Amino acid sequence: MKNKRIIIILATTVILLFIPLIAMQFTSEVNWTPIDFLAMGILLAATGILCEFIIRKVDSFQTRIFICGFILLGFFLLWAELAVGIF
Repeated sequence: MKNKRIIIILATTVILLFIPLIAMQFTSEVNWTPIDFLAMGILLAATGILCEFIIRKVDSFQTRIFICGFILLGFFLLWAELAVGIF
């Protein structure tokens, strides 16, 4: 089951990357380069794998939620910075 979750995380990453790829076919407002896809793929996969690592190693449910929430906050802040440069 543990390795199955890693496969699900990676498959979800690929599926999420198909969204801008498909959008690029229909509109000129979405204009991603291969570097954009690589950066977002690494960011999504790293976030998922980090949360999976926390789920495997931390026993307390509340601590898991807190740490994974902190990881997600970091993901969203980094995503916003890469997208529009909020800082």
